[in-house]
Amino acid sequence: MLQAKNIHKSYGKLKILKGVDLAIQQKEIVTIVGASGAGKSTLLHIVGTLDKADSGTVSINGIQVNHLSAKKLSAFRNEYIGFIFQFHHLLPEFTALENVCIPAFIAKKNRREVEKRGLQLLATLGIEQRANHKPTELSGGEQQRVAVARALMNNPLLILADEPSGNLDSANAESLHKLFIDLRDEFEQTFVIVTHNEDLAEMADRKVMMKDGLIVEQL
Repeated sequence: MLQAKNIHKSYGKLKILKGVDLAIQQKEIVTIVGASGAGKSTLLHIVGTLDKADSGTVSINGIQVNHLSAKKLSAFRNEYIGFIFQFHHLLPEFTALENVCIPAFIAKKNRREVEKRGLQLLATLGIEQRANHKPTELSGGEQQRVAVARALMNNPLLILADEPSGNLDSANAESLHKLFIDLRDEFEQTFVIVTHNEDLAEMADRKVMMKDGLIVEQL
């Protein structure tokens, strides 16, 4: 479902990725681990179309994203990829429900249907009672669940998460990790997760180890 081949990326003279190949199957949960500076987040941003490789190709669902125009790439990203970040990136002026619905509003979907799905997602994640609260009124764990619901809003093929539990206490982190497995089982979602959390790494279907800009091991 996701194919990244011979990905190279440098910033100035600093080589970050040195020819990375990565293949992800549908309904797979894959974690990417390694020391800081190994290239994990850079790889995630490239396969998520947030950054461009210097060379190499990325295909998602058979579509080579390298060949898409900026406008088509933006629409593709909104439809096919969901993102979860360490610090949530919720918009403070909007409620939890409004934050969840943003990807569908961008896609110009029917407002009534969008809000209905948003409430369903919040209910699935156990926080429907917080729908009308703004991010400052939510706990860290609740904010991250809103971010997960937002990532699921357009029913994307692929969820990419960058240190999703890095800002959570151990109880909320464990709850989030279990949630990923439940979502994979219920919605047949595919996850690629960059993490330093060993518990999350071990819960995945496959663990990819990176070192010095290369994948050195897959377990």
